[in-house]
Amino acid sequence: MFDEILGLPLHPLIVHAAVVLTPLLAVLATVYALAPRTRPVLTWAVAGLAPVVPVSVFAARQSGEALEEGRFASASGQLGERIAEHAGFATPLLLVTFALGVVSLVLVYVTRGAGSGRPVELAVSALTVVLAVVALYYVVRSGHSGATAVWGS
Repeated sequence: MFDEILGLPLHPLIVHAAVVLTPLLAVLATVYALAPRTRPVLTWAVAGLAPVVPVSVFAARQSGEALEEGRFASASGQLGERIAEHAGFATPLLLVTFALGVVSLVLVYVTRGAGSGRPVELAVSALTVVLAVVALYYVVRSGHSGATAVWGS
């Protein structure tokens, strides 16, 4: 299912969704957390991206595993090391984007009058910002290691 589309490997195609949408959610969720005046404009964007981003990362991870098994199972040496390094970022990126998605939804909920109070809002906002930074770190490292595996240097 996550192997090919129209005869092309799916991973290089689908990875672009994760690489674009993860930073978009990270930035929008951070702005939502730190700039309350922007919340009316950003609510639907944050709430919409929150579930989409982990799904796109999951699809990228699964398609990457299929590509590795189908075309690079016997890769060794420097290429094998680069592929292993790249694949090593998949699970942490998936976990952090899942957490960012959930916490972003919780932030939208508590800021929309859930009655939780200011301390809860501040705590969830801080957690959102931390998870956004970690998600940005992993998506950049993953993307860079993938590009290095393909293009070298």
